[in-house]
Amino acid sequence: MSHWQQREGGGWFAIWLIRTIALRLGRGVARVLLYPIAFYFFLRRRDERAASRAYLARVLHRPVTAYDVFRHIHMFAATLLDRLFFLARGERDFVVEVEGLDALDRCIDAGRGVLLVGSHQGSFEALRALGGRRPDVPLRVVLDKQKTPALTAVLEALAPDVGAAVIDASRGGASVALAMAEGAAQGGMVALLADRGHRHETVCRVPFLGKPAPFPAGPWLLAAALKIPVVLCMGIYLGGNRYRLIFEAFSDGIDIPRGQRAAMLEALVARYAARVEHYARLYPFNWFNFYDFWQETGPADEPAAAAHLPRHSDA
Repeated sequence: MSHWQQREGGGWFAIWLIRTIALRLGRGVARVLLYPIAFYFFLRRRDERAASRAYLARVLHRPVTAYDVFRHIHMFAATLLDRLFFLARGERDFVVEVEGLDALDRCIDAGRGVLLVGSHQGSFEALRALGGRRPDVPLRVVLDKQKTPALTAVLEALAPDVGAAVIDASRGGASVALAMAEGAAQGGMVALLADRGHRHETVCRVPFLGKPAPFPAGPWLLAAALKIPVVLCMGIYLGGNRYRLIFEAFSDGIDIPRGQRAAMLEALVARYAARVEHYARLYPFNWFNFYDFWQETGPADEPAAAAHLPRHSDA
């Protein structure tokens, strides 16, 4: 059974070089350079090409061309590049449309904190645009710093205050849950991604693009432990310098009775997966899980009732 294994192409020096070119020569020059960079990875990464083709075949409902796969990889590269600019300059280089801000504001104003649940669609970094709209509300993001150490180091050097607010998922479930609870207790927003499971993490198999797929159960157990409002969040990349930040109210607070744990977890995950699918169909080239997502055997088949807190969460 395959799992997501992040591979940092080129290592620290390559990432530093791209960062230096981008910030010194500008986003326009950096975006031109993305084409040969993306083409290089298109040629070299066979597994990612296969995963992209398998996903696109499901979501496009037509034969997938090599250009489709290249476009998918290039769009992923574009959002990675834009992370540099979001962190270094905020949203000033971008046009960020926001939908559903009223739903988020209602949850924030309740004063209990908010759990933002996203997916690997577009750019989660677009959440930084909230800083200009709700500067009074702190934002903490859960991610595994050990998965991409070179990229993490470069990004944190750009914005040390943002790095300090990250909740490092590699520290383990109990530590992550405590940090999230502290953030919520301050009336802040805590954000994580919930569409990517990892080795030894229990998942629920629910319908996704025509076939059951494994989604991690841990984020929803964390949500039940926090007992705060849950809002779905998607930072969709529209091309050029345009993003659409979408918020959807999901729950005023999740409660999972012990006797109904398996059934309720599956229902929650299925609701979430249905919304991820909705946006995947609307914006098919925005979903960035470049591995065999529809896994068939192994740990993914463990019952949801045995689920535990997640060890990892990647942004």
